[in-house]
Parts: sequence; structure tokens; C-alpha cells
Amino acid sequence: MGDARDEAVRGGISLDSVDHRILRALSQDARQSVSALAATLHLSRANAYDRISRLRAAGVLQGYTAVVDPRAAGMSTAAYVFLTLKQDDWEVLRGALADEPAVRHLALVGGQYDAVLLVRTRTVEELRRVVFERIQSLACVQSSQTALIFDDHTQYEHPMPRRLP
Repeated sequence: MGDARDEAVRGGISLDSVDHRILRALSQDARQSVSALAATLHLSRANAYDRISRLRAAGVLQGYTAVVDPRAAGMSTAAYVFLTLKQDDWEVLRGALADEPAVRHLALVGGQYDAVLLVRTRTVEELRRVVFERIQSLACVQSSQTALIFDDHTQYEHPMPRRLP
């Protein structure tokens, strides 16, 4: 018999509306205390604590982090880089770019391309260096196409509501 994490890995645990409200509230302010969260959501502290513990154990909540505005942090240049890889080289690509700070997101995708990367840098010159010298020079990369991002909006997994239910 598996534990909650095994269940989450196989296909996700069943989340009810209270779980989703907890996730939304934590997405809005992960620093709030369990007591404050419970009060906001009209739950007992014990119920809120148990649910948060269950969400952590199942791997739904994997940690708490600061949300950084890349522009405010000086990373005002961004692009999506679409890659075609040589046969079965996804793991090679992921390993090669694991320590590249400019690569903010890397995904294996279906369709015309094999992978898509979100690259953020301070300048266009730095973006050019990362794309041409770092990414395209990898033996596993067959071809690439770069799309400069002029403006963007981040949509989180649990959109931040104007007010909690």
C-alpha cells in the first residue's frame, strides 16, 4: 500500500474545494501563519494544519519561495528558444543547462520542436551569448529558433483572486 506521495506521482491526489482555496491563499501569501490562513478560510487551525501537511506529503506543496520580478532584478531581456534535438538527447540537454542561470525554464514538448526554453538576461548582448555560444554550441542541439519577448504576463497555477472565497 503506497503513501500519499506515491498517489500524487501516479496521477495526483484528489483535491477538494477547500484544498484549492488553501493553495490559492498560500500562492497569494506563503508567509502567513496557519492560524491566519485558517481564520481567513473559516477553518479550524487543526484542519488547516492537517490539510497543509497532506498537501506537502503528497508533493503538491513542494516548498515556499519568493516571487522575483525579473525586470526589477535587472533581467529585462527575455526570449523563448525553441530547439530541435538529436535523437533521445533530452536528458543530455537538461544536464548541460542545469547550471545555466539565464535558462529560467526548460520543457520537453511535442510538435514541431523538441524543447522550449525561457531565457532571461540583462542585455541583448548577453542573450546573444547564451543562445549562440552556450545553447547552440551543444552537440545535442540540431537547430534552434529564438523569439524575443517584448512583454509578458505570468499566470500562476492558482491565480491570485481579488478576494478569497
